[in-house]
Amino acid sequence: MSVDIHPAGNRHETATSSTGPKSGPVARIISGSLAAGAAAALVLSLVVFAGGTESVITGSVLIGFAFGWALIAKLTSRYTNRPQRWAFVPAGFMGATGVALVALAPGYDAMTRLSWVWPPVVAVMAGWIFVQVRRSLIGAGRWVLLPVVAVLGLASIGAAYESIAERSDQGTYPAPGKTHAVNGHRMYLDCHGHGGPTVVLFNGMGETSAHWARIAGPIDQTARVCAYDRPGQGWSEETTRPQDGVAAAKDLHTMLAKAGETGPFVLVGHSTGGTYAMTYAHRYPDQVAGMVLLDSSSPYQLTKIAAYSGQYAVMRRGLALLPTLARLGVARLAPAPDLPAKAGAQVQALTSTAKSARNGRDEISVAPRVFAQAQALTTLGNRPLAVLSTTESLTGAGWAGAQDQLAGLSTNRIHRTVHSSHAGLLVDKAPAAQSVRAVTEVLSAVRSGTPLEQQ
Repeated sequence: MSVDIHPAGNRHETATSSTGPKSGPVARIISGSLAAGAAAALVLSLVVFAGGTESVITGSVLIGFAFGWALIAKLTSRYTNRPQRWAFVPAGFMGATGVALVALAPGYDAMTRLSWVWPPVVAVMAGWIFVQVRRSLIGAGRWVLLPVVAVLGLASIGAAYESIAERSDQGTYPAPGKTHAVNGHRMYLDCHGHGGPTVVLFNGMGETSAHWARIAGPIDQTARVCAYDRPGQGWSEETTRPQDGVAAAKDLHTMLAKAGETGPFVLVGHSTGGTYAMTYAHRYPDQVAGMVLLDSSSPYQLTKIAAYSGQYAVMRRGLALLPTLARLGVARLAPAPDLPAKAGAQVQALTSTAKSARNGRDEISVAPRVFAQAQALTTLGNRPLAVLSTTESLTGAGWAGAQDQLAGLSTNRIHRTVHSSHAGLLVDKAPAAQSVRAVTEVLSAVRSGTPLEQQ
């Protein structure tokens, strides 16, 4: 009588009898199925629903993951002697939830309420999957799935922490300024100091009024300065749909009037904030005494900077993923910016949320329209204009020429290049001091009526 001996480590991979169930590589099927699910999630979120809203992107990711779990259940049942039919349960849960999110497309408030509900549900599901894995798998197949279970558990913990932290931050970092009802939503405005003309600060994409601490502080010693948040930024409420430059200019004009702030103003814009300032200047020319552009986006960015169209496509897709990741608390892992302690903590709290990430996604979605609208401003005449560019630009070749074109908006101008990163003009001490200098020079030129070169 002969005896066949099989290594113990392969019991889950190979059937021990020719008359038993079908055999097959369980671990490889599970690994391949999970990879296929991850690939499906990426294709759906980055290609099929590219640039979608938070609910659509979250739903598409869940549908992709559901596909992976369904493959595990189907393929192990068909090709191995260890069927994992229990995997249909997470597949059904994720698939149904994903389809509902894509079809119903709930807004920010609904997604926020859901973020209090789903973390404990996912935690329970992770525990249930862990039990099923322990019961039905041994060897490599088990060790492939256990990290996935751990990720689900961490996601539930991170999401619960994020919801609690965001609620706590609302009490810890209340709006230091005032909010005003403007066209059906509330917008935040914070003004300090005395002396004209009043300086109005325009945030770049993903920024808040608190980002201007290094600039607003010194300026308000000699002039009145107002920082504000566009809808969805900082302490301002979201609007029902992303705003373009014209709508943003109308809102700001209404809010300044309601707050009793009178022009003409010196407009200071950083990054994309510069193009919002340009549209405001075109729409309300009598309200503009001068302008400062801090490494400002160009109205012709999509057409005259060769690399930007590709960068824009990546940003539009990538930024749409961030609200989903922010719900998991991932954004809180980023370090606070190099600002004075209070402002740095405010910025970190305000920009770690899904709301902030949604605003970035919304603003990139309308950026082409914002740039096109800013093209309407063809000249400031002889009103003072300061343009600061940086040595570490965001867009590469063509950026310097675009900055030169911005400087050409006025016959009364200065244009300097500062050794700085793009963000450094606001948050780093030495570059921010150069920003303050530029604003101060424009203020002096407006007050004295002398050219900028003589300041």
